[in-house]
Amino acid sequence: MATVATLAQEKCTACHKNAPRATEEEIAQLKPQIPDWKIVERDGVPRLERTYKFSDFKTALAFTNRIGELAEAEGHHPALLTEWGKVTAIWWTHAIRGLHRNDFIMAANTDEIASHFPQKNRAG
Repeated sequence: MATVATLAQEKCTACHKNAPRATEEEIAQLKPQIPDWKIVERDGVPRLERTYKFSDFKTALAFTNRIGELAEAEGHHPALLTEWGKVTAIWWTHAIRGLHRNDFIMAANTDEIASHFPQKNRAG
């Protein structure tokens, strides 16, 4: 089983509308590697969601921009909500309307980016 460090080191694979969604077994294996993320369902689509808290808007915006750079590099893009003192990141694979291993990779990478920013409260 991969560790968070290994999951964060993986690259996204090209995903198309016929790509398989993560199975319940795969989710059970991958989810513990990103323990602070929640699986939420919106519009019938499961998604990974986490809110990070910062001391000000400037830090939240810098964090958002780093996630954006990663998303562009990997060709996999999240929903991001940047507010004063917090950023909510949501990963899912649009093409398959569900979760793919790529989403877990990107969540782990988002946690890695967050580790370089001072946060008010790491839980969330």
